[in-house]
Amino acid sequence: MTDTVYSSSHPLLPPTSEDDRLGWLRLLRSHRVGVSTFYRLMAEHGSSSAALSALPEVARSAGIEKYSPCSMSEAEGEYRRGCAFGARLICRGEAEYPPGLAELGDAPPLFWARGRIELLHKPLIALVGARNASSLGTRMARALAGELGEAGFVVVSGLARGVDTAAHLAALETGTIAVFGGGIDVIYPSENTKLAEDIQARGLTLSEQRPGLAPQARHFPQRNRIISGLSRGVVVVEAAAKSGSLITARNALDQGREVLAVPGHPFDARASGCNMLIRDGARLVRNAADVIEALGPIASAPEVQPELPLLPEAPPERRDLRETAALHNEILSRLGPSPLAEDQLIRDLRGASPSVAAELTDLELSGRITRHPGGLISLAS
Repeated sequence: MTDTVYSSSHPLLPPTSEDDRLGWLRLLRSHRVGVSTFYRLMAEHGSSSAALSALPEVARSAGIEKYSPCSMSEAEGEYRRGCAFGARLICRGEAEYPPGLAELGDAPPLFWARGRIELLHKPLIALVGARNASSLGTRMARALAGELGEAGFVVVSGLARGVDTAAHLAALETGTIAVFGGGIDVIYPSENTKLAEDIQARGLTLSEQRPGLAPQARHFPQRNRIISGLSRGVVVVEAAAKSGSLITARNALDQGREVLAVPGHPFDARASGCNMLIRDGARLVRNAADVIEALGPIASAPEVQPELPLLPEAPPERRDLRETAALHNEILSRLGPSPLAEDQLIRDLRGASPSVAAELTDLELSGRITRHPGGLISLAS
């Protein structure tokens, strides 16, 4: 699990007014400001308003002229659209924010949620699997979701076809959460419109994307880290060797969550990912009792929200242009198209974490590197 902690006695506080909430929205929605950059800017400047004021200069130092943060009117438009849909904006540090998700270094600073918010504070278990699931796979998903729901778990999944759909349907009565890849008001796939409406009425839907945003391929790995981050464990029912479900399983391992898998026939490609997970140490699942045994008593579910990252006592030292360019070149020379852990890069450079991390923010703003879920970075494609 990757987390970033800054040394100071002042915690990063949640917004306390509507203006603060709009400030968080503006900062996070500003061009080339991702989750990690959001936290770093907040840590260095102490508030969203100060970070927004500093952002054009930060962008200039990264080589971007005429940079404009997200406007107040854009943020107000998103806020109005989300509220008009019946969704609530939940920010990290607020009482409603789920404690399991808050443990993550790349936890979403905010997300939209519609439905039963209280489900976020119950024991959560993720069920994921193949979109083209077999009849046995969907039967297994239904059985697991139904029995785990009866045992007190809330089932988390991604509203996809196949295993996700079966799991949500079986857990509607006991509690289920659907995490969207697009906006909270954009249902994908459209064939699950009725199911999504049922979940919004009886369970919970959530998304870190702005309302109205159609999901794109790059959004689903980000969504998957939320599915696993919310949950005490991830159960993979059917998954091919290269699939989104295995991304969720890898996220779960990085986040310190339990990974469990249902075995399948070696000749069935839809089971190859699950069989690989079991080979590599995932808990084998035959029924809900195996899941409950692996996760332990429900009473042990986390109830205390972990502390948020702390603000630094002082910003990192500024280098002259020549030193900065040399460090940028050194960073870029160690990166490639395959993602690398930021912690590993900092160790390789033998640099002080705050100073190297600040230069990574500059490189992200300039579009030269891309951040990925789990604290990973790569050269921009």
